[in-house]
Amino acid sequence: MDDPMISTKYPIWNHSGDGKINLDWKEFGNSLLNATPNGIAVFSKSFQTIISNKIARNSLDIYPGALLDTTIPPLQAAIRKVLETKQALLNIVIKKKGNSFSAMLNPIFHNNELIGILAVFEDMTTIEKISSEMVSFQQLSIELDTIIDSSNDGLFICDGNGVILRINPASERMTRITSKKFVGKNIRELVKRKIIDKSVTLEVLKTRKKVNLIQETKDGKQLFLTGNPVFDPNGNLFRVVVNERDITDIIKLKQELEEKAQLTAQYKRDLLEKQIEETESRHIIAKSSNYVKIIQKAIKLAEVDSTVLVLGESGTGKGVITDLIHKYSTRAGHPMIKINCGSIPDSLVESELFGYAKGAFTGARQKGKPGKFELADKGIIFLDEIAELPLGSQVKLLKFIEDGVISRVGGTDSKKVDVRIIAATNRDLKKMIEKKQFRSDLYYRLNVVPLKIPPLRKRKECLVPLIDHYLNLFCKKYKKKKMALSSEAVDALVAYPYPGNVREMINICERLVVMSQNSNIEYKNLPGSVQRKTEAGTPVIEGWNQGQTLQQMVDELEKTVLETVLKNCRTQANAAKILGLNQSTIARKLKKHNLA
Repeated sequence: MDDPMISTKYPIWNHSGDGKINLDWKEFGNSLLNATPNGIAVFSKSFQTIISNKIARNSLDIYPGALLDTTIPPLQAAIRKVLETKQALLNIVIKKKGNSFSAMLNPIFHNNELIGILAVFEDMTTIEKISSEMVSFQQLSIELDTIIDSSNDGLFICDGNGVILRINPASERMTRITSKKFVGKNIRELVKRKIIDKSVTLEVLKTRKKVNLIQETKDGKQLFLTGNPVFDPNGNLFRVVVNERDITDIIKLKQELEEKAQLTAQYKRDLLEKQIEETESRHIIAKSSNYVKIIQKAIKLAEVDSTVLVLGESGTGKGVITDLIHKYSTRAGHPMIKINCGSIPDSLVESELFGYAKGAFTGARQKGKPGKFELADKGIIFLDEIAELPLGSQVKLLKFIEDGVISRVGGTDSKKVDVRIIAATNRDLKKMIEKKQFRSDLYYRLNVVPLKIPPLRKRKECLVPLIDHYLNLFCKKYKKKKMALSSEAVDALVAYPYPGNVREMINICERLVVMSQNSNIEYKNLPGSVQRKTEAGTPVIEGWNQGQTLQQMVDELEKTVLETVLKNCRTQANAAKILGLNQSTIARKLKKHNLA
């Protein structure tokens, strides 16, 4: 009769040909024990192994009949405790063959009598490895968090859709955008709400390339942003990391370094000290090397009493250089009398320069009048526009330079005075000498030490500081806010040739301040003369390939010039002479461009 506990409806069992089930319960028990992923063993109260499955045998060397003290000695104490307390013990850690196992011990009862211990061993090696890796990852995450949060540069991280993932404290300080409030929101929302004026993240998402731009904060700070795309192994853009740097601090540091460099230069030589002092006082702005040399020469001339002839176009600041010489001369405590020779009628030049005696002419003062030379005694007399001095007066001036004695017009007495002469003109005196309009002997007396002031168009490095200085000066004068020039306006003002030199530049600055409606000066606000001259002078580069580098364009231009010159010259020597180079340089450049 069939066993009612074994049903034939379960196909798991094997059947014999006669329909009966052939089941070996011992083999079934072993199969059942080996089917579990854990090690299983049964120990007697005398610590002998009764049963062990395959995993227990292979991983822990627990074989039936073996005693615990020969297989897993540390487990004896735990089993003894179970036998005493008749309570299960969990999470007992066992080390065997380099692996870790968590043992669970349960007492086995039969008819209420404890007859043995069931031990279940779970392999914890993989779990421990994962746990260790998780600890390492957590440590790495903490380190990365520390690095990101301690960075002085702002870090702004978004995902591939522009959603903000992280904002470090430095970025929060710079942008006033808090991490708590904006993480999880899309960067497009910040732009839409005008919390930021423009986003480097959106440019990176659009171009999929590294992008740099300048961003202005609400506090007026200038931030230099660098957006870097991050791609996954499949080439998908999944992160945008933005580095933010406050260039306001960099500019301040640069200014401090420049000030220290100037201070060091002051200690090197007194002459440069005076020059820097004058520059810092904003009386003279000398950034161009040619103008710096003029300042140095002027200060050196201040130490002697030589006659100086200041040459230069109208409006270049010849009077300013004269003031500088007077300021640092031994005569600084005495007056400097300035005379514009072109503004005095010819009939009155001599009386103005040398004075007149009592009753010298109709309308003269009863007591007479001292001339400018007498008033300048012990000091300096500045004869501006000396080329306009009449020939008759030139003779008398020449005589004074030779003996230092003056005689008033209409008088008979002579008087010796101690006066240093500085003359200035914007005209070519040599050509005037050829035309008999100026005395050559007076020219050579005046031209002891010439100072030729360069026009403003040849002092390009001075232009921007000069413009900034006078814009600020007129803003203060007319009580307006400080003004800023756009880059296009700056380029136009620098490119303008200034035929009226510094005087014209000052007038342009005053006009811009007076006429400006706000604190930003654009190209369209510039005077028409500046715009027309700039547009007329804009170079047209024919055939310029925008993909070329500057060096490539320079090389092509050099090659074109060499080809053109060689067509008109028979020899390399002639070509070198025309181009102002030596022959070996010409030969090398011809070889470089395959023209030899």
